Amino acid sequence: MTDNTPQETNNSGINQETKKSNKIPLIIAFLTIVVIIQGIKIYLDYQESADKDATIESTSAELQTALVKLDDISVELDEKIAEIEKLGGDIVELQEAKEQIEKERNDLKNTRTANRRIISDLNGRLEGYQELLKAKDQEIVKLKEVNQVLLSENTGLKVQKNQLSDSISTLSQKSQKLASKVAIASTLEAVNIGIVAVSDKGRERESPFRNKQIDKLKVTFNIAENKVAPIEGKEILMQIIDSNGQVLFDVTSGSGTFMLDGKEQFFTSSQEILFDNSNQLVTFIYDKGSDYAIGEYTMVLYTEGHQMGSYPFLVK
Repeated sequence: MTDNTPQETNNSGINQETKKSNKIPLIIAFLTIVVIIQGIKIYLDYQESADKDATIESTSAELQTALVKLDDISVELDEKIAEIEKLGGDIVELQEAKEQIEKERNDLKNTRTANRRIISDLNGRLEGYQELLKAKDQEIVKLKEVNQVLLSENTGLKVQKNQLSDSISTLSQKSQKLASKVAIASTLEAVNIGIVAVSDKGRERESPFRNKQIDKLKVTFNIAENKVAPIEGKEILMQIIDSNGQVLFDVTSGSGTFMLDGKEQFFTSSQEILFDNSNQLVTFIYDKGSDYAIGEYTMVLYTEGHQMGSYPFLVK
């Protein structure tokens, strides 16, 4: 029998080598396909990134253009507002548009990433602002026409107006003089003024006073009749001035301040009365609450910024 074992082994090795040789082209083909796919992906990613960068750059450029347009419209709005206001027109709508533009400009400057929608919305509003400016141009033309008509009419009336102004000025001066005379004539006057010291036992003494005799001061006077002065409420102010020219002042006793000849003055006491033009008697009771310094004093009465009268007394 013939032994075929070595030949079969040899054939098996050849077959394995053949199979390995057949796989190599497949592996190379597979790797080639993978490389091609990766290359295509890298290219597409690059292209997408380039397109995105181009889009961002384009959008940013459009945004800058829109901002410039907003600035231009803002400047033009300022001019329109000034002109229409000068012509006497209504500027409320333009002021509102100006405020809206300022807000939009600030918002856009704070926007980090602009997109097509933002640009589209902004361009739409820009068109609206431009239409508003065109409408205001027409309004300015009409306002100028109206003002021209008024100017023509005013030119004809100017002489009459000046004459009327002169007449009014003359009448005003006369009225002021008359009012001044009436004010002076209606000034109230205190007559029959008297001052007595009232002791703690109610005894009254005339000046000169001793401190131990003064528990309170009693000031009395009549308001002289004045046919010019109206019957109405009056506030009477009393000053008691010491020998040093100082007004006795105590807030707890009703002291305060008033204006006299444009200067603030102190008063010692005050009283509200109804002036009835009947030569009425008015009485002040003043409690100083402490001893008086020795010396000469003056009591002065005021109402409505005018002096009514005065009276001296002595403490010794």
